[in-house]
Amino acid sequence: MDTAQDRSVPGRLILVTGGARSGKSTYAERLAAQLAEPRGGRVTYIATSQTYDEEMTQRVSAHQSSRPETWTTVECPTSVAAAVRAAAAADAASAAAHDGRGAGPAGSAGAPPVILLDCVTLWVTNLLFSGGAFGGSEPPEDGYNYDKDLLPAEEERAAAARVTAAVTDLLAAVTETGVTLVAVTNEVGLGVVPEYPLARLYRDQLGWANQRLARDADGLYLLVSGYPLDVKALAQPQIQSIDDSSSPAKEPQ
Repeated sequence: MDTAQDRSVPGRLILVTGGARSGKSTYAERLAAQLAEPRGGRVTYIATSQTYDEEMTQRVSAHQSSRPETWTTVECPTSVAAAVRAAAAADAASAAAHDGRGAGPAGSAGAPPVILLDCVTLWVTNLLFSGGAFGGSEPPEDGYNYDKDLLPAEEERAAAARVTAAVTDLLAAVTETGVTLVAVTNEVGLGVVPEYPLARLYRDQLGWANQRLARDADGLYLLVSGYPLDVKALAQPQIQSIDDSSSPAKEPQ
């Protein structure tokens, strides 16, 4: 199995997952802050949320006010890989400018840029809708209550392709730039099967995205009521047994 430890180029991915209000964002923020200590606490925060109503506006405002002054926020609903590359390039330019003056940023020598992505969940949502409304029509005004008609197969395939390509590009960006990326996501498949086709498509695509990110992650943590579990450490024997089997891995459809 191709793991993060096998890669010959720099780059580190840590995936933090869990249910709603499990403490995953708080844990990820603390982890990013700790990793950024050698760099004077500087973190680039990639925010994928979009504010469409007052509740979301209040949630975003609360998150923003809690971030340290040394953090830089980048609003990025879809082009996350490009944002990672841009943050790495800006960091390299800043380091080069300081080197030209004979001194680098305090405590930053040799420490990779730290980026916090919050969150993959909304990123996948944005990617699904980036090709336009499903079914060829705009969502109804009464609460986005989609009917139960099956989605056009070509639209489902196109949406899945957008998610797959974006996740693959993000992993490539982490490897190319050598950044440390802490990514927050959700576990949304632990309940009943969603009633609506669009919800099922979303659940499936987020699940595939999480699996793809977790496969290349150096660290994978599941938050349960505020407590982090090191999933990679717990799953290592099972991972090895799967790796030894001849069964091919199933890929997203």
